[in-house]
Amino acid sequence: MPQAPPLRPDSLLEIYYLAGTLPAGREPGGNHFLGNWEEDGCSFLFFNQPADTEVHNLLVGLPDCRLLDHYQMRYDQWQGGEITPVRIGRFLLNPPWLSASPEPGEIAITLDSGVVFGNGCHPTTQACLAALEIVCAGKPIDIALDLGCGTGVLALAAAKLGCRRVLAVDNNFLATRTAAANVAGNHLERQILVVNGRAEEQLAIAGELLVANIHYQVMRELLAAPGFLRQKWFILSGLLDSQAAEITTQLATMPVLILKRWHQDRVWHTILGITRQD
Repeated sequence: MPQAPPLRPDSLLEIYYLAGTLPAGREPGGNHFLGNWEEDGCSFLFFNQPADTEVHNLLVGLPDCRLLDHYQMRYDQWQGGEITPVRIGRFLLNPPWLSASPEPGEIAITLDSGVVFGNGCHPTTQACLAALEIVCAGKPIDIALDLGCGTGVLALAAAKLGCRRVLAVDNNFLATRTAAANVAGNHLERQILVVNGRAEEQLAIAGELLVANIHYQVMRELLAAPGFLRQKWFILSGLLDSQAAEITTQLATMPVLILKRWHQDRVWHTILGITRQD
């Protein structure tokens, strides 16, 4: 598929909100189509110019899909505000159109989030980056799993901190395509493998670090899977108050030790722990 030009803060997005998901191979073509985000049985089609005709023609013959709404907004509005270089701890996250120079000791990452949420500004991402620095301050990590990788920012950070091999997984194809582009943009293809798939199916790999900034229901399944205790370190994030209480209760029945917790904006919880391996 032809590639659309990179998005900039003033780029105008045309977003078509559909009930239903598109069958495989039925996404629009052309270099004005930016991607399709599917969630909860709905689809969001992104274009960089109006595409009423393309969307109408796409829906012909798809009785399970229908147009619910059409939005138009600037790219910076979609991403929640001004998009500039962001400093989080030692990390400097640069958008592709504006690269600030890292200060001594800083770790620079170029991050193009495209139309996927995950530009590094969310509190859970920031807590995960802080947790990664703690884990990677000691013995080098050989294998790390980033489950629910989104744009790939945590996988990129893990690799930059010295993790030798990182598996980045997301069930959303647009997210994995975005993450793979970011891996290539940071020249980390030899360290990071991006996979489109279910997070729960990746725990057969015995890694030294598991990062899961992911939906609560998926996290519960991860903790219940036998492979969870094969991981050494774990970082669990994306949890609201009641969800964090449930996860903490679940962890209390397992051979694990919670080392540190973050509670940001009185809303979001992140947990850093280690399994008690024999």
